[in-house]
Amino acid sequence: MIKHLVSRLGTLTVRNNATIAHLVGVGNQRIVAATATTTSVPTITQQQQQQQVYFSSQPSFSLPRPTGHPESPNALRKWRSHAVSLELGDYGDDDDDDDDDSLALSKTTNQTESWQEEEWELAQQVQEIQRQEDLKKQRWLENAKPPVRHSIIDERGRSYGRGGRKTAAARVWIQPGFGNVVVNQKDFVDYFDRMTDREHILAPLAATESLGKFDVMAIVHGGGLTGQAGAIRHGLSRALNHYNPDKYRPPLKRLGYLTRDPRKVERKKVGHLKARKKPQWVKR
Repeated sequence: MIKHLVSRLGTLTVRNNATIAHLVGVGNQRIVAATATTTSVPTITQQQQQQQVYFSSQPSFSLPRPTGHPESPNALRKWRSHAVSLELGDYGDDDDDDDDDSLALSKTTNQTESWQEEEWELAQQVQEIQRQEDLKKQRWLENAKPPVRHSIIDERGRSYGRGGRKTAAARVWIQPGFGNVVVNQKDFVDYFDRMTDREHILAPLAATESLGKFDVMAIVHGGGLTGQAGAIRHGLSRALNHYNPDKYRPPLKRLGYLTRDPRKVERKKVGHLKARKKPQWVKR
């Protein structure tokens, strides 16, 4: 049976608990070699000896050298010159390596410190910009608030306003009364003949719905009747604003009665008959 297996397979290994049989077949000659070995667990002393033999400078086997290189007694030692003993545990670094590491660490530390300083400076700049923005916003909010206005009334219970229109200037006083209007110590009906001028003067009282509630006294000079009527209207509007700004200012401001009319007579130009009028031009 064994000869049949050897002839079929060439090599057969039969193992059991006590023996290991190597069956080797070479050509037509068959040789059966039996080697008896006992299975045993290696001890700690044997492992240490094996490690010492493995990590020793003298190898336990010989390696084939390339042709053309003669073998020398110390040639085989170079193969394991890099091995380190595990028992001794010599893992120390050289002093030069320590110096290089310390230099690299110092450079890294300096870079870290410089980076931290830059970050701190940037943070300070951002805080300063934010503070400026907050102050500007606070000023905007304060300016956006409507100013607090107070009534301006003298000891006689009168409010005063000064107005102008073209070259006319007027000073106006108002006080609670029955709606009498006096201009230069005359009734305004006698002073202004045209109805348009009278309507100009009474326009602020009509806008504030205070007709017949105040007596008006005005002193006006300069300009013509239209300019004087416009000056009185401007002064009367300012006087009403000073008397009660919370009540009378919004309608007067909305209608533009508190704004001085900047329009004036345009000057005459040289070569012109008037400000814009020119003489007749003939080509030939």
